Amino acid sequence: MNPNKELWEKGDFSKLAETMRGSADQLVEELGITPGMKALDLACGDGGTALPMARRGTEVLGVDIARNLVAAAQARVAAEGLTNIRIIEGDACDLSALPDNAFDLVLSVFGAMFAPCPQEVARSMVRVARRGGRIVMGNWIPNDPTMPAQILRMMQEYGPPPPEGFIPPTDWGIEAKVIERFGQAGIPHEAIAMQPSIKEFRLDGPPSALLEIFLKYFGPVIRVFEWLGPGPRADELRGRMLALIERENQGEDGKTLIRARYLLVTVKVPQVS
Repeated sequence: MNPNKELWEKGDFSKLAETMRGSADQLVEELGITPGMKALDLACGDGGTALPMARRGTEVLGVDIARNLVAAAQARVAAEGLTNIRIIEGDACDLSALPDNAFDLVLSVFGAMFAPCPQEVARSMVRVARRGGRIVMGNWIPNDPTMPAQILRMMQEYGPPPPEGFIPPTDWGIEAKVIERFGQAGIPHEAIAMQPSIKEFRLDGPPSALLEIFLKYFGPVIRVFEWLGPGPRADELRGRMLALIERENQGEDGKTLIRARYLLVTVKVPQVS
């Protein structure tokens, strides 16, 4: 099996996505979605941003590599009776089945950044975007002190050695890398805007409950603990993760609220490429 596919089919990312629903709605609101637009949500997960776009009248295609997440998104679509959204299985490293110049908005929030082929992702996003349209990415920032970046850093520290040629997904959170990748795909520097933004994780439970969600349902974390096996290193990692979540928690009355910083990338696709 494709290693990236296997990774994201571990556990059930939907459980973690549920803690981020409010921020997804807010981002879609800020994007200025209008009825009749055509949007691609790449690495859409269980539809966290795809469904809010569809609710606003956008014609949405969601693509994700994990079969369980595609099924979860399709179930959410069916439950709401939405007819202007379609969720299919697909790989951000190979969008050859999608037509050129097809989408007013190409969106990927903490999704395509994990594909192991960043240059192909940039090229494909530009190819399928309509001339004059937009590409928007949300990417975690390497070495940022907030929770997601620190958890990903811990996974690299405690996990198995990366394969030859591995490119850290958080490179998408480095402005120079974003400019380089989209530049090689034909996008001029001045067409790329980047700014830090905030994603909120909310849970009606204590930090230890959020830790359990990461341990049971988040593929990258599951993989590392499987590799470590039971023992002092696993106990140490679990303790460090809990301390991090407790430190970052801003919730009250036994609830958890984490505000995490990320890089919001907006690309204006030139009319002529």
